[in-house]
Amino acid sequence: MKPGALDGVRIVDLTTVLMGPLATRMLGDHGADIIRVESESGDSSRNSMPQRSPAMSAFSLNLQRNKRSIVLDLKHQDGLRAMLALCDSADVVVTNMRRAALERLGLDADSLRARNPELIYCSANGFGSGGRYADKAAYDDAIQAGSGLAGLFQSAHGEPAYVPSVVVDKTVGVHIVQAVLAALFHRERHGGGQYVEVPMYETMVAFNIVEHHRGHTFEPPLGPFGYDRLMTTERRPYPTADGWMCMVPYTDRNWRDFFDFIGQPELIEDDRFSTHNQRTIHTDTLYGMLGDHSPSHTTAEWMDFCDRVSIPAMPVLHLADVANEPHLNDVGLIEVQTHPTEGEYRVVNDAISFSESPTGVRRHSPRLGQHTRELLAEAGFSKEEIEQVIASGGASASETPQTS
Repeated sequence: MKPGALDGVRIVDLTTVLMGPLATRMLGDHGADIIRVESESGDSSRNSMPQRSPAMSAFSLNLQRNKRSIVLDLKHQDGLRAMLALCDSADVVVTNMRRAALERLGLDADSLRARNPELIYCSANGFGSGGRYADKAAYDDAIQAGSGLAGLFQSAHGEPAYVPSVVVDKTVGVHIVQAVLAALFHRERHGGGQYVEVPMYETMVAFNIVEHHRGHTFEPPLGPFGYDRLMTTERRPYPTADGWMCMVPYTDRNWRDFFDFIGQPELIEDDRFSTHNQRTIHTDTLYGMLGDHSPSHTTAEWMDFCDRVSIPAMPVLHLADVANEPHLNDVGLIEVQTHPTEGEYRVVNDAISFSESPTGVRRHSPRLGQHTRELLAEAGFSKEEIEQVIASGGASASETPQTS
């Protein structure tokens, strides 16, 4: 495999659960050297079920790939000394630990950047440090509620709801990646590290409001808040004669073709449907019409029609069936690989392709503490010092490979 775009960049990963580990996994896919710092018990995502071996969960097999694992006790003087040595050699530190805990340990941005001025320090917490919520605990569901995402369901369907996905962690994880890349590019162009803060709450409010600000973009407002097309209860998957599908006529031509297909071509001349803005006002009626007519044909018949006239449409896919989805198989999004200790497993590849700096699995997910000795040696510890740090409890190392 050719080197990735971030080949030669060293990133210390001091994150937990999903948001941070996903971000650093993505950076590792680009070839960065990700040093995964964990406690002796391992991150909670390592220990969830199912798993074939301890601390090698289904989560961790894809979240921890392209990383090296070191186990340190940051409350132990030897473990903290090792951590500081790793950060001194790093280009980037990414953390979602509480600010107060980092300050007590001397692992806050000011302390580490005083030692390493070229360091990019990315902190990803629940709320921005400049606001009154700075020290509040945060979790995906709480941010879905507080950011307005759950409330959109109430506006559209009568009661708030959570998206059945850790959508906040994943969305903010992607923002961490772009923030780190921008800071690296700045350092390349202008020199010097910097402090980067990626707050979950503010990130998601900004994300959710893009299309819904509408008339409230203006001061004073020129119209209601919310994008009409998305707020109707008729915007939903539609039942077909043998299943469910999504169908989204959007352009003038799309609607003309749809009206022809259902045998009512004259509707394109109806004042309610003749322009995009009028169709937006009458979204309930139009989308209700889609639902009324969808059961009259099978999913395959609808897909044949929609694809033929370029109306965006897809059958409803259940995630359990992704392994059998033909297009995903064509592009190789998911493939079976063999982990050296865990056996065969499904790798979810990067969906983005690069002709000159490809992403991919350069390292399978490491065992907890698999690279402790290796990384301590790279940080300048002698063999004797390494064994002393491990014996003192400041660090621990995986001694023998786990078996599948």
